[in-house]
Amino acid sequence: MPRRMLSKEDEVATGGEEMEVRREDQDKINKFSRLHQRETFLEEQLQSKQCKKDKEDLEEISNELELADEDEKIPYRIGDSFISLPLAEVQTLLASSTEKIEEGVSALEEKLSTVREEMQQLKVVLYARFGRSINLET
Repeated sequence: MPRRMLSKEDEVATGGEEMEVRREDQDKINKFSRLHQRETFLEEQLQSKQCKKDKEDLEEISNELELADEDEKIPYRIGDSFISLPLAEVQTLLASSTEKIEEGVSALEEKLSTVREEMQQLKVVLYARFGRSINLET
């Protein structure tokens, strides 16, 4: 586990004097903390096994359907029930499901990118104010 406190040498290097934390500084630190928590949550969602599993399952099903007969009715799951549909309609539904998952993933990636940009801006401001007296490395 990485150290979170300054070593004696770092404390001496920063001058050892206490820097006053203003209300606006504390607000920025709190905002950084909230953004870090949100970043962690978004990363977990993005890496979730369900999201990856759904996409892999849809790709595998699409590959299997390429081998199916055109006239054959294919059972397609909607909610908890299966409905027999023509091959072309099932392929269309699978394509739209895959597209929805990809849109969800790209939306999560966009949110994550925005959060990281905000965090970087706050890091610049807070490190400029506090120097080595503050640790914002995550």
